[in-house]
Amino acid sequence: MTTKNKAIVALVCGILGIVGGNIPVVQYVTGILAIVGIVFGALALKDKPQGSDKGMAIAGLVCGIVAVALTIIAVACAACAVAALASGLSQLY
Repeated sequence: MTTKNKAIVALVCGILGIVGGNIPVVQYVTGILAIVGIVFGALALKDKPQGSDKGMAIAGLVCGIVAVALTIIAVACAACAVAALASGLSQLY
């Protein structure tokens, strides 16, 4: 796989991770895509890319990191909501 292909995969996976990280059920799958974007971005940067390949690799890496952070925050919020709901329901009975 060439450096350009790795950079493109990193960018696409990072963008899909950010977009899908805001959709409640899809965020679990796109979290995996974000991790794939980070890995491919790092692999592309390891190959010492030139020009636009370097820009795409950096953008894919950054998008992947942001998507992972958004996914972690969304999962934490969902866990807090479930805990609050369980606490509220236990007080009813």
